[in-house]
Amino acid sequence: MPQLRLALNQVDSTVGDLTGNAESVVHWTRHAVGQGAHLVAFPEMVLTGYPVEDLALRPSFVEASRTALRALAARLAAEGFGEVPVVVGYLDRAEQAQPRVGQPAGAPQNAAAVLHRGEVVLSFAKHHLPNYGVFDEYRYFVPGDTLPVIRVHGVDVALAICEDLWQEGGRVPAARTAGAGLLLSVNASPYEREKDDTRLELVRKRAQEAGCTTAYLAMTGGQDELVFDGDSIVVDANGEVVARAPQFAEGSVILDLDLPGAAAEPVTGVVDDGLRIERVVLSGAPLPAYEPELTGGYADRLDDDEEVYTALVVGLRAYAAKNGFRSVLVGLSGGIDSALVAAIACDALGAEHVYGVSMPSKYSSQHSRDDAAELARRTGLNFRTVPIEPMFDAYMGALGLTGLAEENLQSRLRGTLLMAVSNQEGHIVLAPGNKSELAVGYSTLYGDSVGAYGPIKDVYKTGVFRLARWRNRAAEERGQTPPIPENSLTKPPSAELRPDQVDTDSLPDYDVLDRILELYVDQDQGMDAIVAAGFDAELVARTLRMVDMAEYKRRQYPPGTKISAKVFGKDRRLPITNRWRQDPLRG
Repeated sequence: MPQLRLALNQVDSTVGDLTGNAESVVHWTRHAVGQGAHLVAFPEMVLTGYPVEDLALRPSFVEASRTALRALAARLAAEGFGEVPVVVGYLDRAEQAQPRVGQPAGAPQNAAAVLHRGEVVLSFAKHHLPNYGVFDEYRYFVPGDTLPVIRVHGVDVALAICEDLWQEGGRVPAARTAGAGLLLSVNASPYEREKDDTRLELVRKRAQEAGCTTAYLAMTGGQDELVFDGDSIVVDANGEVVARAPQFAEGSVILDLDLPGAAAEPVTGVVDDGLRIERVVLSGAPLPAYEPELTGGYADRLDDDEEVYTALVVGLRAYAAKNGFRSVLVGLSGGIDSALVAAIACDALGAEHVYGVSMPSKYSSQHSRDDAAELARRTGLNFRTVPIEPMFDAYMGALGLTGLAEENLQSRLRGTLLMAVSNQEGHIVLAPGNKSELAVGYSTLYGDSVGAYGPIKDVYKTGVFRLARWRNRAAEERGQTPPIPENSLTKPPSAELRPDQVDTDSLPDYDVLDRILELYVDQDQGMDAIVAAGFDAELVARTLRMVDMAEYKRRQYPPGTKISAKVFGKDRRLPITNRWRQDPLRG
């Protein structure tokens, strides 16, 4: 049986940084070839970064991608790696018009290419285009209509891109029909909570359907609100795991595979789903038999809370680094939200690059002031206190505000103060709002919602408490000081904008609220279904009204790390002007 040493490079890339991304491909190819790899692969659109969004509609960017691909092929050969085929994702364009999807020649394509001996010897476009959640690929791309197969040392390797595995049909059954010995899929599939379990079962199922060993190569790192968690997987034809890469870590999975040899008379022509087999023979003869040295392995999995927390850290770190920021600014109230944001920031950037400001008003309790200072002491972040009472008094003397306007003024003074420090010192402000607050509009525009990034915007309040407890527990297990003061975890949540205020004055208990929100926001359940699940009808109606009325606030909230299947923003797009209401009076 022929042998093949496969290198799956689980790497991070930056959208638009063609030079830097190409440099990364060269670096990891050098590493893989040094380890004796016979076939080297990189993730989906690694050369351009992913997702490129409307950059795909700029012909200049498409041509820059194509030019960079050819230059990369030449450079790999010049550096002595030309004999090893390298699979690279990039942005291409269709050479022919596709009337079936109403696109002219030159329409963009999400593509990958095989580079060998200084040339682009084969290119192909993603066949299945996702058009749900954060994906808009029908907006940008036209689909590919081939099944690409390369013969490497006597093994036929079928190639696919991400959604080609996630949807039924297409390249998976076509790989079986073509007699492939290996199905290699390059991917940039964004992280979602518990997606790793779904991904594993998917790859197992597809390997059995393809009838061959299947390698699922994933991207890692972060891009705007998306996080890529790695977790590349190789399974055999029976669905048994051969290798599984670490989560949220760059690296190269290199392993020796025993694979079926290519057929003497391979299948040609058009096969499943109308795909035309396109074959390129790079090396027809099998390698001389060798003793396998790299037989795979199974990286330890993160538990659920550690996985989510790590995603939040990676998301913030990537956003800051890729946008040229070295430091962040957090308003520290002594509450759980700002405490968790500060802990994430310290883990992402280092405490020396995190600046906290306590901004007490006359309504701020002493324990809140003490808890903010204690958080700073535990984490080692930079800390200062700037009371807002003099500013507040000046505004009140000029305007004479009362009620909600008076409460919101305090929040807006804090937002203005944070942005002023940001402008003066160059830190980006982190917004501390959580998903529960964003859902029901429990935030102040231009107050606690100011900032460049919202690390926990996709975490419900109950999840905030759970992650904070996990982070403290993890610190204790490592013999470190837990970063979050116990008082921040145990006291009732409060905005402290009036005497003795607590969140439950305005909101249901968070445990109940979050369960309703998960049904309405994440699962799109309506009023009747949520009430049927056991919730009080009046409470459900009130909650749904708050969610619907707060859309205008969410539109103005900064981006933040996506960890659920439905983050506010790209995943959930509703009109601001909207008279459809799910309540007992309107049905």
